[in-house]
Amino acid sequence: MTTPARPLQTELAACRICADRFAATHTAHAPRPIVWFQPGVRIRIIGQAPGMRVHQSGVPFDDPSGDRLRDWMGFDRDQFYDRTRVAITPMAFCFPGYDAKTSDLPPPKICAKTWAAQVNDTIGSPRLTLIVGGYAQKWHLGVKTSVTETVFHWRAHAPHVFPLPHPSWRNTGWIRKNPWFEDALLPALRTRIAEVMT
Repeated sequence: MTTPARPLQTELAACRICADRFAATHTAHAPRPIVWFQPGVRIRIIGQAPGMRVHQSGVPFDDPSGDRLRDWMGFDRDQFYDRTRVAITPMAFCFPGYDAKTSDLPPPKICAKTWAAQVNDTIGSPRLTLIVGGYAQKWHLGVKTSVTETVFHWRAHAPHVFPLPHPSWRNTGWIRKNPWFEDALLPALRTRIAEVMT
């Protein structure tokens, strides 16, 4: 249990429940939870899990995916990394590692089962939540639909929640095939962000 002397963020940063799991991956790395949240934020970003670059830097979305996400939001780095206004809470707080083909492993379910409820209680109810990628959408929205279908029906969740595809550059083709994303969703998202940040 967390105490005033040892808040949740400190407990989470010390978490090592996946040490054996990560040691058995192709990357054979040690856990490094990336903790980036506090109460009272205006925007919460719920993603999948840190990648290798973020694992090394200790800064969430410190990679090309982050550059694209910031562009989608209309944020610069200072705005994005303002912890008093923006919380970044992935489904798994550590880099899950690569498999033998150097593909990203999925976020371990034990992370969300262990920490999600406590993180939710600590953050409270931000004015806007961005739910990025299929893992996060299935967990937080309870949907069984594909990312494309979930994001296509973004109006069912707006203005308080916006489901988004993962901002990986691997999804450039997806964005080209789904022009409604840039034509309709992103302008609405940026308008909502401007509202909650003022």
